[in-house]
Amino acid sequence: MSSQKGNVARSRPQRHQNTFGFKNDRFDKSVLTKKINAKLHDGVCQHCKEVLEWRVKYSKYKPLSKPKKCVKCLQKTVKDSYHIICRPCACKLEVCAKCGKKEDIVIPFNKEPGRTENGENDQSSHRRCKRNEESDDDSDFAGDLGDLNAVG
Repeated sequence: MSSQKGNVARSRPQRHQNTFGFKNDRFDKSVLTKKINAKLHDGVCQHCKEVLEWRVKYSKYKPLSKPKKCVKCLQKTVKDSYHIICRPCACKLEVCAKCGKKEDIVIPFNKEPGRTENGENDQSSHRRCKRNEESDDDSDFAGDLGDLNAVG
């Protein structure tokens, strides 16, 4: 297109018409691609969810190799790519884990515990998200005492 001022109307259609949509697993049948395609994006607002889904759809999503630092608690607990807040902090503050804004969360963390990558770590963060944290902590403590009595 010309850079003339006000010349914004295009007089012809685009040169290369797309005949079929892009498929991110057409040539890449690896385990990593399957894992990325199956990932559930929870704890984020609608806009951030659409951004993450676009990244997955067009093979732009890159998983983290090691945990990142959370901007709230300053611990290396962020295990999801493109997120800035860890699951417990985002759940406690009720903010989007990706952008940090207080938006409506599309899929909360505690809805589908078995659908994400790290099942055990997610369940421990879900335990922190629940309102009755004390009862869960008491049951864990009682289980630990039972183990000690069996050893001694």
